Amino acid sequence: MNMKDLLSVVLLLGALWGQAQDRPDNPFPVHPDSVEKPDVPRGRIEGPFEWKSGIYPGTVRDYWLHVPRQYDPARPACVAVIQDGLDRARGWRLPTVLDNLIHQGELPVIIGIFINPGVIPSDGEEALPRFNRSFEYDSLGDRYARFLVEEILPEVGKTHNLSPDPGDRMIGGASSGAICAFNVAWERPDAFRRVLSTIGTYVDLRGGHHLSTLVRKTEPKPIRIFLQDGSRDLDIYAGSWWMANQDLLSSLRWAGYAVHHIWGEGGHNTLHDAAIMPDVLRWLWQDHPDPILARPAPDRRTDILVEGEGWRETGSLPAPMSSPVAHPSGTIHFCIPERNEIWKCSPGEGPERFVGETAGAGALSYSGTGELLATSRDGLIAYSAEGKRRILARDFHCDDFVVRNGALYGTSREHPASILHLDGSGTQRKLPLPEVARPGWLALSPDHGQLHLTARNGIPAWSLMFRSGEVAYPEPLFRLFAGEETDAGVEDTAVDGEGRVYFATRIGIQVCDPLGRLHLIIAPPPGGRTSGLVFGGMERDILYTSANNTLYARRLNTRGHIPASGPEAPGRPRL
Repeated sequence: MNMKDLLSVVLLLGALWGQAQDRPDNPFPVHPDSVEKPDVPRGRIEGPFEWKSGIYPGTVRDYWLHVPRQYDPARPACVAVIQDGLDRARGWRLPTVLDNLIHQGELPVIIGIFINPGVIPSDGEEALPRFNRSFEYDSLGDRYARFLVEEILPEVGKTHNLSPDPGDRMIGGASSGAICAFNVAWERPDAFRRVLSTIGTYVDLRGGHHLSTLVRKTEPKPIRIFLQDGSRDLDIYAGSWWMANQDLLSSLRWAGYAVHHIWGEGGHNTLHDAAIMPDVLRWLWQDHPDPILARPAPDRRTDILVEGEGWRETGSLPAPMSSPVAHPSGTIHFCIPERNEIWKCSPGEGPERFVGETAGAGALSYSGTGELLATSRDGLIAYSAEGKRRILARDFHCDDFVVRNGALYGTSREHPASILHLDGSGTQRKLPLPEVARPGWLALSPDHGQLHLTARNGIPAWSLMFRSGEVAYPEPLFRLFAGEETDAGVEDTAVDGEGRVYFATRIGIQVCDPLGRLHLIIAPPPGGRTSGLVFGGMERDILYTSANNTLYARRLNTRGHIPASGPEAPGRPRL
């Protein structure tokens, strides 16, 4: 069998599954709004169009468009992206359903984009191609969302006027296509806010079982979700589809999402969902064009979100910030390594340069007397409030450091891993860290009894105990979510007065309780990867971070711990 014949068989099997409603043993009646009506204008199917992706290198796929008769190029149209292409759409009788409901005024004008998963052709007729469906659809992370937002929507937008409003966009699919649809909206609610999920694979094929927990732990997002499944769905090595869909529904309800479901007794096919498709679309679009907003978070054990408070821009930066620290006054200082500068941001003001020509300052802290300390190529430097510098120790070099009881504890990339210790007399020594590969950022617990340490690879977050000036008993205490990546991508850490530890990571600000359990994930600010994390402000309730060369601030219902103010006793953690 040659390559062309093999692909034809694959597409035929997909068509047979997608058109399951036409089977003679189908127990579900055809919905009246799924039948073509003579007085309803029919939209046109355009395509197939071939697409070669750069985000999924080497892949080739087809997609089709359904353009309703009511489409006016002068007015932006809503969008419905459906995974598994035209076969899935026809199995749901979706072109007919869209025509009928748009004509009846129950749906806005919607252009359907029916797109296949990618295939990487083989180098010869006897070898199999690489089928990318599971990799693209079942994987967590933002890759498929970027594929749609950066490639497919702009391409279709060259010839059709598509609305950029995320509330005007729906994404849907069945099975792996369903979890794909949910994950796209989960990762990019700025692009899609309506989700159609049938017989979704929220099991451990590629980490999908994590989604129900992430829904509970993550700050609520502005998305609206419909779920369908049947009690005879698959139950295999990766989990039970039926139980996983119910688990996701439970989490969505608990977290306050706009969610609706219809359960049945069917198996892993599209018989049931095809029969209810018109009513599903009515529910998903019933509030249009009202905006879809995130609902207030439920009462959480870590209840620090303030309703109506999000990230706000405080000013532009020349480059990402690094190693921010806070003064007891609430002013923060931070390094801009790319510019060889130290900047500051006082309460109620924007960021501004503090000093330049820092000899490569990359880590900051405050001394017990309130001087700003920095490590650089010249060693340990002290800066006065006016920016005057003096050298304290020429041979002290580290990536990050904290000050405790007049002594400095710092991290270094030298091997073997160790904590650098500089005491008040100027004596420097190394405290070994055999369990940690590459130490990263440091933070003190509010009582200064523990040293929290992040690692640049391997287990991401540790806790060490102080013993007579030494550090002892390193333990991988903190559990962070990394998804399918090898690590969580920790960029910095901060601590509040209750002993909670905040980690700036790839997916947002992950908040662990004092016992190391991940309780909450705060959405990152817009604009890309976060860098730096610190509490500041007059009341110590402002969390600062940077993204896309912008300094962001967010008020939380807690008070951050500022080590320069001295130790404070948090309450006993809840077990």
